[in-house]
Amino acid sequence: MGWDELAEVVRRARAGGKRVVLTNGCFDLLHVGHVRGLRAARAHGDLLVVGVNSDDSVRRLKGAGRPLVSEDERAEVLAAVEPVDFVVIFDEPTAERLVLVVKPDVYAKGSDYAGTGAALDAARLPEASVVAAHGGKTVLVPLVPGRSTTGLVERIKAGIEPA
Repeated sequence: MGWDELAEVVRRARAGGKRVVLTNGCFDLLHVGHVRGLRAARAHGDLLVVGVNSDDSVRRLKGAGRPLVSEDERAEVLAAVEPVDFVVIFDEPTAERLVLVVKPDVYAKGSDYAGTGAALDAARLPEASVVAAHGGKTVLVPLVPGRSTTGLVERIKAGIEPA
């Protein structure tokens, strides 16, 4: 979905009283941690928008050899996952511009963005201040221990059997 179309869909949803949730990530190899995180994010509202890092953005964030799956295919797979309502691709290193367009009621990220205790690490999550500026809130959703795309890639390279 394009950004202008997304802004209009979100506007109509909000006018209809729906609570909009936004999350984002690379989603390079979809795994159970992603699915559980998406379900947890969706539980905070009525409509879940997922921002997917573009191929160039993933390369900048993760390094050479990534992404493993193209942005269009990652977006298509995510759009087919039950809690997801809309998917949009973004090219920036952070989702701040996407937050400005969507103006989510809730912005959800994984609990790996927690600082000390369970407090938000604003230095690692610059989108949080943009969310707060328009009256939204940021929530941290639980991670599934031992489940990450980077971990999967390392296991595949090492020839280790699935856990």
